[in-house]
Amino acid sequence: MPAAKLLPAAALLTLTLGILSCNQINTAANKYRDLNKNGKMDVYEDSSQPVEARVDDLLKQMTLEEKAGLLFINGARVNDDGSIGDKPAKGMFAFAPNALKLVQGLKMNHFNLWAVPSPEMLARWYNNMQHYLQDSTRLGIPMTIASDPRNHFSSNIFAMSAHSFSQWCEPLGLGAIGDSAMTRQFADVSRREYLAVGIREALHPQIDLSTEPRWPRISGTFGEDAQLTARMARAYILGYQGDKLDSNSVACMTKHFPGGGPQKEGLDPHFPFQKGQVYPGKNFNYHLIPFEAAFEVHTAAIMPYYGVPMGQTSEDVGFSYNKDIITGLLRNKYHYDGVVCTDWGLVTDGNMGGTVWPARAWGVEKLSREERVRKIIDAGVDQFGGENCPEIVVQLVKSGKLTEARIDSSARRLLRQKFELGLFDNPFVDESKVLQVVGSAESMKAGEVSQRRAMTLLKNDGKLLPLAPGKLKIYVRNVDSAVAARYGTVVDKPGKADIAILRLKTPFVPVESPIMMARMFHHGDLDFKGKQKDSILQLLGKVPTIVDIYLDRPAVIPEISAKAKGLLADFGASDAAVLDVIFGKDKPGGHLPIELPSSMAAVRGQKEDVPYDSKNPLYKFGFGLSY
Repeated sequence: MPAAKLLPAAALLTLTLGILSCNQINTAANKYRDLNKNGKMDVYEDSSQPVEARVDDLLKQMTLEEKAGLLFINGARVNDDGSIGDKPAKGMFAFAPNALKLVQGLKMNHFNLWAVPSPEMLARWYNNMQHYLQDSTRLGIPMTIASDPRNHFSSNIFAMSAHSFSQWCEPLGLGAIGDSAMTRQFADVSRREYLAVGIREALHPQIDLSTEPRWPRISGTFGEDAQLTARMARAYILGYQGDKLDSNSVACMTKHFPGGGPQKEGLDPHFPFQKGQVYPGKNFNYHLIPFEAAFEVHTAAIMPYYGVPMGQTSEDVGFSYNKDIITGLLRNKYHYDGVVCTDWGLVTDGNMGGTVWPARAWGVEKLSREERVRKIIDAGVDQFGGENCPEIVVQLVKSGKLTEARIDSSARRLLRQKFELGLFDNPFVDESKVLQVVGSAESMKAGEVSQRRAMTLLKNDGKLLPLAPGKLKIYVRNVDSAVAARYGTVVDKPGKADIAILRLKTPFVPVESPIMMARMFHHGDLDFKGKQKDSILQLLGKVPTIVDIYLDRPAVIPEISAKAKGLLADFGASDAAVLDVIFGKDKPGGHLPIELPSSMAAVRGQKEDVPYDSKNPLYKFGFGLSY
């Protein structure tokens, strides 16, 4: 590699102070930018040139180390003040590395974000990073920032709870609404919020089919029906990407090919207690239907899941290690030429607070890290999620175990996406406009509408609902009494009330595991038990009660359904949204995107890969009443 050039004064100032206001550096699109600092306009710097010509020109100038750096994306932390230096961090994501160090040491320029500071500081950090990459790296290749969902109610690692961003119902709620226009509106609003802070790749949609009711990741899906999910997938991807990728797009990394729903007993393959997906109903192809829709609208990227498709391919290895899946099915059958990125952490064991979280190298556990990297690339994958070991790729090429031409094919796909997104021509965001876009009044209102429309009325005994506002004494449990006071007189004991309103969440049973993340997943039985169940039924026996239950998985609630005077399901809704529906300000508009089983015996008796197949369901797929 050529010797490093002296940093210009502006870049030194950036590194010293760590904070650079980029309001004045919003480079006009199409303006020539001398990214490789050679004093002339190269083909890759010329926005008038075709994308493929620009990619060809840049690839010829890249070293093997620079190409290898492209092939890795990992989490990065964002400093609270928008600076880019390496500072101590606190909280759940303190383990995330410093992006600047990964740029300098490993030539990486793809990062995903979890917890972030305010939108303004996120935008400042993003601009500071792009300015460093432009001014202080050899070829000025811009970074791509990716994110899991940020616009819902979830607060797990895969869907950060919306705070500054507009807050919509979960994707499962979009499935309950079933309106392609609303799903596209959601994606368009989220796209604009992402663009405002520099997020250019969405690690979603999650178009798995939730055919196994115990699986912890159901709330991120559109439900268990393939045709419904396909319709939602088309609208979602078009809302983020548009008809083709351009400077106004957010690229979608659609997941988890070829469908992550059929998990044995619902256990998730993030963890070593579950490694294989099962197909007792011989229904593998059903789970491909949503992905076929995603290919039709040109999803920019695909993420396979962790599990082993047991008995479905020539070797029982995880999807990203599986050449039959990536090359045979995805590349050859579907002719997919977009980016394929592994799910996070397939190569390197993680250390979480002193506990080893094994790499998700299911089926190839005995392979070395070098052998794992080679097998994933040989399978046809382009990029490694949650990893930062490009030196392994370099060594494999230098030792003759991989060809540089093979690395070029993946680097080409990754560079093409950056060019199509316009990142080489104007990677910066306008910090002065962030708060005009992120969480705007219009966007927040649209999210609130979704919360209400997704609510699904399951029972309305004697047409009790909607209740008359302002006329009743109400007792509330798991509802903010200050919010409830807007709708009636709140009393402190059920015996004093005309009506009770109870909010519940689908139960779960944490798995026993030394891995903290595993204990956070909502695994296990779906029914209420013991004292918790007794307390609920006692309330229902004392006073007429309206029950609202949040469904992140399909709850098993036959006794609660029998005793409640009214029963609603929500898919992420504020207290105000729930009460607006109960008191008739808004109407419930949802239909169940998942069936609700009648018993845990029925859950255990259904097939993991088959939709709506539990015996005598309490509420069938598609059920929903209205006023």
